[in-house]
Amino acid sequence: QVTVVESGGGLVQAGGSLRLSCSASGRTAGTNAMAWFRQSPGKEREFVSSIRWSGGTTYYSDSVKGRFTISREKVGNTIYLQMNNLKLEDTAVYYCAIDLVWGRSGYDYWGQGTQVTVSS
Repeated sequence: QVTVVESGGGLVQAGGSLRLSCSASGRTAGTNAMAWFRQSPGKEREFVSSIRWSGGTTYYSDSVKGRFTISREKVGNTIYLQMNNLKLEDTAVYYCAIDLVWGRSGYDYWGQGTQVTVSS
């Protein structure tokens, strides 16, 4: 079993910055990748960014490229999402997920989410 916990959400003005953190614990040996997704009211959950555990290759959605940066600490299975120049449309619940080699296809475990609210 794996537990995923996010933190760092909050209220910020447009143009400001926030840093989200996510730690995975438990049976995390064989981590393939970790990622951030987000969901706004009335919208489907969407991909934000991911990082492959071996090599550290990163991926971003077009909507956040150049503003958000994902990073990782292999010890502790922790990832971060540095969010700069936040926009109103970044308001969402942000979820962290982990993809395990021994799991099913796709992301196997998800956190409960952390709210990010961007105000004008």
